[in-house]
Amino acid sequence: MDTMTITKISAGVLGAWLVLLLGKWAGEELYHSAAHGEPSYSIAVEGGGSAEPEAEIPFEERMAAASAENGAKVFRKCTACHKAEQGANATGPYLYGVVGRPIDAAEGFAYSGALEASADVWTPENLYAFLENPKGWAPGTTMGFAGLNKSEDRADVIAYLDSLDD
Repeated sequence: MDTMTITKISAGVLGAWLVLLLGKWAGEELYHSAAHGEPSYSIAVEGGGSAEPEAEIPFEERMAAASAENGAKVFRKCTACHKAEQGANATGPYLYGVVGRPIDAAEGFAYSGALEASADVWTPENLYAFLENPKGWAPGTTMGFAGLNKSEDRADVIAYLDSLDD
């Protein structure tokens, strides 16, 4: 590499750095926040939440209205780690027959041990709570999923899982 090429590369790098510094200086001069003083108006917000709290639907009613068809659609999120076929473990245990099954009973899957401390059987109530916040319901679980925010989705997934085994 000759001296002229090195000079061109150096001039390009230093020129870009100079443009960056000048742009930063100009931006600070134009938009200096300390010089603007107090805001001209402020919007008062009470509570920060919605105007009306959402009515809590009892668990039994939520499950009675659950749709296995909608649950199959929501279950697609789960298929990255779980399979719905008997004995087909993946990153997570298979979920065929999970409703009513003991917590750590999927053959061939090595559980972390955190689930056993939370409950003994996957009842619909336990599944509902677990699907809402897996790490909150079973601290130390290796399940990386954050949970399903919508209560309808949780109930639909449970209805779908319950429909898998006759």
